[in-house]
Amino acid sequence: MITPDSEALVRDHTVYSCVMGSRAFGLATDGSDTDRRGVFLAPTPLFWRFDKPPTHVDGPAKEQFSWELERFCELALRANPNVLECLHSPLVEHVDTVGRELLSLREAFLSRLAHQTFVRYALGQHRKLEADVRQYGAPRWKHAMHLLRLLTSGRDLLRTGELVIEVGPAREELLAVKRGEVPWPEVERRMTRLAEENDEAAGCSPLPPRPDRARVEDFLIRTRRSSALWPGQG
Repeated sequence: MITPDSEALVRDHTVYSCVMGSRAFGLATDGSDTDRRGVFLAPTPLFWRFDKPPTHVDGPAKEQFSWELERFCELALRANPNVLECLHSPLVEHVDTVGRELLSLREAFLSRLAHQTFVRYALGQHRKLEADVRQYGAPRWKHAMHLLRLLTSGRDLLRTGELVIEVGPAREELLAVKRGEVPWPEVERRMTRLAEENDEAAGCSPLPPRPDRARVEDFLIRTRRSSALWPGQG
């Protein structure tokens, strides 16, 4: 449950926020939710106490989730798919000076680690879909659609070095999967092919082997120092 302090962190210290989910991917329909994601900068003096500020906050609005800046950077350096995609949302709702510098570091977070994280996450989701088929006779079609989308996004990232989350011309093909119009064996065939294409792309990817951790850490340290000097934060 969100506390007054954590709500204040999101309200008063958000440096970047965007819309994610189907609306950002170009897959929204009339019934789609509006998923909001954000990054807040906890004032540095809060870390001097025994009780540290939260690493993330769920809420306060419905379908809203925010990370503290350091946690967000840690996850992005590990090529967490959800966090990397957040940095590339086409639907930015708020960004301040710190947020703009964070966005300027997008390429510093990208590396071939994405091959492991995108495919590993997809394989985990695939196993869940297989369990649904065994138990209920069909997968959760919306999840199947997003798994195909993620595998495509990861493949293209590895091929080009750029992360684009909008599905573009693939919209109708993916929505057909969501509506259950594509047989499950065909969906599995597409998943297998995309996973293989991810493996192939990883071998000749223009992405560096590792992210630029030093560049990101320099940004974080400078931001923490600046925050310590904010009026009223001592």
